[in-house]
Amino acid sequence: MSKLYLVPTPIGNLEDMTFRAITVLKEVDMILAEDTRTSGKLLKHFEINTPMQSHHMHNEHKTVEGIVNKLKSGQTFALISDAGTPAISDPGFLLTRACVENEIAVECLPGATAFVPALVNSGLPNDKFVFEGFLPVKKGRQTRLLLLAEETRTMIFYESPHKLIKTLTQFREYFGEDRKVSVSRELSKLYEETTRGTAAEVLSYYQNTPPKGEIVVIVEGKK
Repeated sequence: MSKLYLVPTPIGNLEDMTFRAITVLKEVDMILAEDTRTSGKLLKHFEINTPMQSHHMHNEHKTVEGIVNKLKSGQTFALISDAGTPAISDPGFLLTRACVENEIAVECLPGATAFVPALVNSGLPNDKFVFEGFLPVKKGRQTRLLLLAEETRTMIFYESPHKLIKTLTQFREYFGEDRKVSVSRELSKLYEETTRGTAAEVLSYYQNTPPKGEIVVIVEGKK
């Protein structure tokens, strides 16, 4: 029976790959990969020989229809991103929606995603939270920050190393210098680090310690 599997992959430590994920990737007809070079290393490590096809943010609008037609013919596909769970700040939504609209079975395996460990180890309230992902780069950024300044739930952001200082500076400006912040980087990797403090303290730390690696920022909601 045709089915699309959404398969999480490790965000750093390869030991976080699940047995079930390996089995599914070995059994499907095709693996859709965000970057076939990156995913090729992962598949080689786990001795997975399933064919791969490129599926990323720059071509997904063009490839969805063809993939859906192949699924309708009875094939099974697995979608993976470079790291973590597909569709979380990565390609996957468009294809999943198309499969649902065409009554094609979709199954998402549980597994790695960066924001969950960052949220849990932040020490900030995690009973209610809002995932913001990447803030707008230019257009709409100020409007979004003004809106989030009134958000009472814990907020989760993804950020790149070269933009972290700018983002933390704006958090201090829009949310207040005493707002609690936790920055986790290189989660599950050798140089994993979490820095906690006020917006002013965390900004000061990274102004003196240039950030590297994948970054998740957790921000306390407005009291």
